[in-house]
Amino acid sequence: MKFDLLSLFPNYFQGPLSQSMIARAIKNGHLEINCVDIRDYCQDKHKKADDRPYGGGPGMVMMAEPISKAVRDKKTKKSRVVYLSPQGKPLDQKLAKELSKEEHLILLCGHYEGVDERVIESEVDLEVSIGDYVLTNGCLAACVLIDVVARFVPGVLGHDQSSANDSFENKRLDCPHYTRPQSFEGKEVPEVLLSGHHEKIEEWRQKVAFLQTQQKRPDLIKY
Repeated sequence: MKFDLLSLFPNYFQGPLSQSMIARAIKNGHLEINCVDIRDYCQDKHKKADDRPYGGGPGMVMMAEPISKAVRDKKTKKSRVVYLSPQGKPLDQKLAKELSKEEHLILLCGHYEGVDERVIESEVDLEVSIGDYVLTNGCLAACVLIDVVARFVPGVLGHDQSSANDSFENKRLDCPHYTRPQSFEGKEVPEVLLSGHHEKIEEWRQKVAFLQTQQKRPDLIKY
């Protein structure tokens, strides 16, 4: 799966994308991620990519021309252009699965007060929000989207069934997990997990997952 990240600050991504599971997925060829500097598509010598908003108001707005040129340069018939925006469709497991089936995602990261609305109208296929709050820029949101979506790309996780038991799968939270030592500060691992009886273990996990969901996120449970 290929990602092109369009931003005014492409170096922002070096840390998050060079660590852990995402870095391994890139190394193993399951993901291809390219960071694109929108300023490279500016025509003036100062590489100006933002300007004051029409109508007045604080902040700056990213200009339409360099963004449009960047998107069109990277876009193919198999691309889907996503703008990270607090006004977008909420990112959840269902949407992540849908996006993971795409061959190529172009992620547009806004900065300052956002982007010229005409770019959204002409170039963007989908707006996505990672929550009801506002970030200083869309780069962090893009990193979150990549991480969530990548978990559903075959080969990215060590075991392709790992995501099947994640929180929010089947409208419930995940069950608790334990590892060595068996006893820690007087707290013991639940006995059923030491039994070796896989059917009972699975039954326990399902039951506790439901109880945790009922206690922590009752809104997920549909009666």
